[in-house]
Amino acid sequence: MTMTQKLRVPDHPFPEPPAPGTATEVAPGVLWMQLPLLWALNHVNVYALDDGDGWTVIDTGLDTTKIREVWETLLAGPLGGRPLRRVVVTHHHPDHVGLAGWLCAKTGAGLVMPRTGYLLSRMLRAEEQSLPPRAVVEFYRRAGMDPELLAQRRTERPFNFTDWVAPLPLDYGRIREGDRVRMGGRDWIVRMGEGHAAEHATFWQEGGDLVIGGDQLLPGISPNLGVQPTEPENDPVTDWIASCERLAAFARSEQLVLPGHKKPYHGLPERLDQMARGHHEALDRLEKHLAVPRTGGDCFAPLFRRSVTRDSYGLALAEALGHLNALVAQGRAIREMGDDGAWRWRAA
Repeated sequence: MTMTQKLRVPDHPFPEPPAPGTATEVAPGVLWMQLPLLWALNHVNVYALDDGDGWTVIDTGLDTTKIREVWETLLAGPLGGRPLRRVVVTHHHPDHVGLAGWLCAKTGAGLVMPRTGYLLSRMLRAEEQSLPPRAVVEFYRRAGMDPELLAQRRTERPFNFTDWVAPLPLDYGRIREGDRVRMGGRDWIVRMGEGHAAEHATFWQEGGDLVIGGDQLLPGISPNLGVQPTEPENDPVTDWIASCERLAAFARSEQLVLPGHKKPYHGLPERLDQMARGHHEALDRLEKHLAVPRTGGDCFAPLFRRSVTRDSYGLALAEALGHLNALVAQGRAIREMGDDGAWRWRAA
């Protein structure tokens, strides 16, 4: 679930996205490509950077038969059959890391990504569940998930990382905050974001105007800032706002941002301010909503400007918990256990 931000739209110099299997050159030697997704956000952006003797690819899409076929078309078509040298992954979410291992195995390319994302990907692939574990059911019950939906989910196969992510190579190249890497004939500085994903890599061209932003620097929407059963006290919203404020020191209006979804854009300083301000305002609305005690499932109205469907309910609940945890951490809300075994939050 993403929070749509009805604020000033950044400038988009490329009005139409590339069709599947094709590419748009957004800068000399930098190709923008889109892969299909199965959800409301129906695409993910990937990029190819011309290294002269081959290509560096940024992000990879989900591991599905259809997306493998699109990659086959891209490799033979826009990439001209030239070798992949590196597969770079911005963060560990399946729509970005899903086909990294497959591409590496197919082409002999090396894998490059942050250590946290690599280890999380390896860990999550090792866990396959036919039914939700008891601890996960308890987490959602305490969060205040709709009882009917919770009863249904107890009997269904949950989202499994291994269903969407190909096996990763045993070895990889680590990138970290402040690293300098050369891709596409350009030097880039790695700057990490937090909130949407732990240790999310963004790449800032030295002496130039390109920024590869992944999901950390999206136009028009904020990525999900959700709390998961594995880390129930996590405060992704505070981390996200801090990242926006820290990255703003490096942002310039003329930079062309290449995001993980939607279209490339100019106007990064304004966009970072919008994203931070949007979540500050969401916290203020939520705090007012907590004038009476609420479960997590009671907190969608002040956060989302569209209806929450059954398909988006889990992401919406995760994001509501993210904002509730932020209010608790800031001393603006108190969490108390109800007689029914579900947490209630109220304004402090």
